[in-house]
Parts: sequence; C-alpha cells; structure tokens
Amino acid sequence: MIVVCLVIAAVFYFRGWRRLSHEMPSRFGRGRLVSFLLAETVLLAAFDSPLDDYAARFLAAHMAQHLLLLVGIPPLFWLSQPFLPILRGLPEGFRRDGLGPFLTAPELQRAAAAITHPLVCWFAGTGAMVFWHLPRFFELGLSSVAWHRAEHLSFLLGALLFWWPVMEVWPSNRRISWLMIPYLVLGDLVNSAISAYLVFSSQVVYTSYSRNPLSDQVTAGALMWVPGSVVYLVTAGFVTVRLLSPCQGQAKACPTKHSMGYGLAGGTGFSLSVFRSQSFRSGIRVVMLALAAAVIWDGFRGPQIASLNLAGVLPWNYWRGFSMIALLFAGNLFCFGCPFTLPRDLVRRFVSPKFKWPARLRTKWVAFVLMAVFFWAYEAFRLWNSPWWTAWIIMAYFLTATIIDTVFEGASFCKYVCPIGQFHFINSLVSPLQITTKSSKPCEKCSTHDCLHSCGLQLFQPTKQSNFDCTFCMRCVSACPSSNVEVAFKPLPQALKPKQDISAIALLVVLGAFVSAAAMTGPVETWIRGSLLRITLLFLAGFIAIPFIARARTEWIVALIPLGASMWAAHFGYHLLSSSIAPVVTRFLQVSAIHSMSLPEWWPSLKVLLLDTGLLVTFYLQWRAAGREWRRMIPGASGAAALYAAGLWILSQPMQMRGMMM
Repeated sequence: MIVVCLVIAAVFYFRGWRRLSHEMPSRFGRGRLVSFLLAETVLLAAFDSPLDDYAARFLAAHMAQHLLLLVGIPPLFWLSQPFLPILRGLPEGFRRDGLGPFLTAPELQRAAAAITHPLVCWFAGTGAMVFWHLPRFFELGLSSVAWHRAEHLSFLLGALLFWWPVMEVWPSNRRISWLMIPYLVLGDLVNSAISAYLVFSSQVVYTSYSRNPLSDQVTAGALMWVPGSVVYLVTAGFVTVRLLSPCQGQAKACPTKHSMGYGLAGGTGFSLSVFRSQSFRSGIRVVMLALAAAVIWDGFRGPQIASLNLAGVLPWNYWRGFSMIALLFAGNLFCFGCPFTLPRDLVRRFVSPKFKWPARLRTKWVAFVLMAVFFWAYEAFRLWNSPWWTAWIIMAYFLTATIIDTVFEGASFCKYVCPIGQFHFINSLVSPLQITTKSSKPCEKCSTHDCLHSCGLQLFQPTKQSNFDCTFCMRCVSACPSSNVEVAFKPLPQALKPKQDISAIALLVVLGAFVSAAAMTGPVETWIRGSLLRITLLFLAGFIAIPFIARARTEWIVALIPLGASMWAAHFGYHLLSSSIAPVVTRFLQVSAIHSMSLPEWWPSLKVLLLDTGLLVTFYLQWRAAGREWRRMIPGASGAAALYAAGLWILSQPMQMRGMMM
C-alpha cells in the first residue's frame, strides 16, 4: 500500500515538475525532483524495509528509524516544494473544480496560518519527539501495530510541521528569519537531551529491549545524538549564511522592510504577533509559577541533598544556564515570563497602589546592595547546597515583590529593587534583539505617548537606547497606535554613558562573574573552605571599590559587560552541562532514576571561545568610547586584558562539582 501511494505521488509530482521546469527553471530545477524522490526513498526505507524488521529486535535500528522520520524525510520533502508540482500534475478539471474552492476557502487559510505558526510548529515537532520517547508511551507503541503506526505517523507529521518555517515552503509568504537560529538550536537541545538520556543511563530504559546488551542502547542514543545534531546545526549554519548574504537579483527577490511576516524585516525588525498577546505571556508566567511552586515544595519537603532536589538543580543549574543563553541570543526573556509579579497582578485587581516610589530611592543603589549581599551569601552560606534555604529565598522573593508593588505604583520592584532583574538588564545589553521604534516620523506626530503610559518602568521608546530596564513585556508594542514599535536586530551592543549607580551595578555584575567563578576553582575553594572571614575578604576585595571606580569613565565600565557576560555564560554553562535533571525528576515523580550527564569533550574549547568573543566585543566598545583612537583606549583595554587573563586562569582550573551527582 505504501509503495502504491508513493508511486502515484511521484507520477503527479513528475508531471507537474516537468511543466514548471520549463516555466520557472530557476525555481524548479532538477534538484527539486531529486529531493522529492529521495524523500520518498527514505520514507520507504523507514516504513517498508529490513530496517523495520530489525527495529523490533534492536533499539539502535528503532532509533535509526525515528531519526529518518524526524530529520531525514521532512527537510528533503519541503526542499522539493511539493505543493505546486503535485497540483500542476493533477488533472486540470479536478484541480480547478474539485480542489480550487477548497484550497481558496478563507477558513482553510486561517486554519493553515494558525497551524503553521513557528511556535506551534516547534512544539508539534519537539512535543511528539519527547512524548513517544517517554518509556511508558514508547512501550505502548511496541505493544500493538496500531499504536506503532500512530507513533510513527505523529513523528512524521510533527517533524513536517517543525521543518515548515525553516524551509520557506510555498504557498507560505513567511520568510526565513534570525529566529530560526534559536528555533533550530533549541530543537537540537531537545534531541540531545533524549539522546543523552539513553547514552548515559546506567540501566536499560525500555523494558522491551532488556534482553539486549546496554551497548545497544548507547548506540541508539549516539545515532540520535550525532547525526541529528549535525542536521539541526548544519541547517542553522545555512540559515545564517543565507541571512548574512546580500539580496541578489530583482527587488522581488529582496523583501521590503515589512514584507517578511515572522522573519527579519529588512535586516532590522521582527513582527512577533504571538508575543504581543498578554494571554500568551500570562500562560508562560503560569508555567513558571507552577515550576516555582514545585521547587518550593520540594525544597521544604524533599531530601536535603542538592543533586536530588528540584530546589538544588532547577534554580542554580538549569534556570541560570538557560537564562544566560536567552540573554545572549534573544534578550530578557526571563522577565517576559517572570512568575514573581504574577501574584502582584492578581492582588492589584482588588487593591490599587496609592504611593509613588520614594524619590531618594529612584536609583539602582538598593539593588546594588542586595546583589552584592547575595553574591557574598551564596558562598558564605553555600546556598547552592541548601534546598531549604533556596525555597525560603524564592518565597521571600514572591512576598517582597507582591508587597512593594501593591503599595507603590508602576513596576517599582522590577526597576529599583529586584537584583535578578538588574542582573538580566545588564547582561541583556549584549543581546542582538531590542524593542525599539521603526521610524521617528510617527513618534514626532504622536501626542498620546501610549508606549510610555503602558510601560510600568516608564520607558519612552523614541528615546530608549538599549535593553536596560526593559522587561520585554511587549505592552508598548501592543499600545502603539501606529504599530511603530518592534523587536529589532542590532548586531553589536551600543556604547552608552550611564549614571554612576548604573555603572556601579554593571561593574558589580562583571566582577561578580569572575569572583563567583573563581570561588569554584580548586585552589580558591581550598583556601576559603569553612572560613567565613576569607569568603568575606574575597568578595570585599572584588566589590568594595566599585562605587568609587564607577565615578570615572562610565562608558568604559559598560564596555566590560560583554566580557562579564561571556564569563557568566561559561560558568553557568558548566553547571548546565554537568548537571542532570533526570534523577531529580524521576525521584520527584517516584519512578526509577538514571545516571547523570557528564561534560562533553567540546566544552573546554567552547568556554574559551566564549571568553575570547567577549573580549573582542569589549575591545570594540572601548575603541568606540575612546573616539576610535587607539591610544585613548589603552587604560580601559588594560583592565579588560587583566580580567581576561584572570578568566583564562579560572577556566583552566578544576571546577568543584557543586550540587551535582557525577
């Protein structure tokens, strides 16, 4: 039956392709036909070949089958641009009178637009992958032929949706965008997590293959991991090259600023309609609130072993790591989905704030003190090793945010108090995305200033120069009556000259990156172990002079942020990669646990590359701050080089396995 369907499809495709290759030879060359035939060949190999028989006996063959369905068939199929050739290959009467009214129906077009939204496509592809690889549902797929077919069909349909936004399939008018880079990288992370689950497990995960040696499972995980990652990352590389390449040919081939839908608008802006929805943001915040509740519950009631408790793993290893990835690539997404202000919003429905934040405290000094105290307390009281204290800190955060923003107007907690927010504000300055205006002309004519009134942090978009203080709430995007506010792409951070309090907190974040990472190295850990005095001296040496240094050349201090962000990324990336959530989740859900992950071989090279990149961007910003005169940047560059040398020493040292079960 499969063979018959594939042959019929090939006949219709070939008829249509032959006609289109004469009418549009540049769009429908031989490569399209080869891609379609290859997709059918791979589909036949996955469903009706000896591989299907071996899959019943060997997990490695089964995973190879899944790999073909997830990353083999869909890219080839969409690369062939199948819709137009197949339609042209059908009989003309059936195409015009039978399919024509159906395909042009507005209801169908609206449904298709919703289903093929990038967010829906990503969750469809990764969701099917995760769901069917859970042991219970994987075994269900092996229990009967019907469930096995349903599993493979959902893999194929989900993967086809996943690859739709990446391949620019006709008749979609959405152009490929920079969002496809994190889109593919995050898809690869899901694939890698499942693969690592199989590779590093110390026991057989799927009982149907329990008679096979454990090496079969390791091979299965490696098959999914390596070729799958190659497909995702190579595709991301092609997307990057495509976006960086100048448009060629006529104007039709080079989209105008606002013709790219979800893509990069003329190299500057995005139209992210889904992020404008407050209901979507509320949904993300509810999910984050549920995770926070689980962390608090486990912190109080679970085992007080950091590596086996959600409060020991999720906040310190996973949340910090993924937040840093988001800051580097997409901006301040944590504040976008922040759960701490959700109770405040609920309370404000019944109680309206009556006071304004005190004028004397409208600086960053309160947040500066709180952040410095946290950096010190983190080491002094080993907060990373205490689920109980972690749960209390999160509870205090919720309570403080609710009280302050119930008493004071606006987003006073976010702007003046929240140390987490200040950390994200500072590091988001290196993000390539920024909420800004498309043009100055609509703003010059605007008299209502809706963007300003909708923003709890009182940011005025026409004068806003960076991501600082921006929580990515997108209210200004929705409030602008001229639709003149967008998420824009900026290749490098701007050179800023902030006030003393902002430069002080920026310097605190930068130095905190190196001091905090140094405290994890073997020599420093041995020196400060069990000594509150030495820990205090270590942090005083790094932080006590900050307010005085912040008075001089504040633009040079801000230029150090990329170097500090790269150090935070290397530090948190170490925690993220060397920790495994699997034992904690399996313990929390009361199922059997698995062995934890270990650091990949490429990590030492990547962390040095991160630091190198941060130094280069810092030098560039210092060069701009010095008026593009090399001699004037020598003092700032010397300080950056000293920090870089310290960072290399820190990264070369053995790191302590805090809160990790290796």
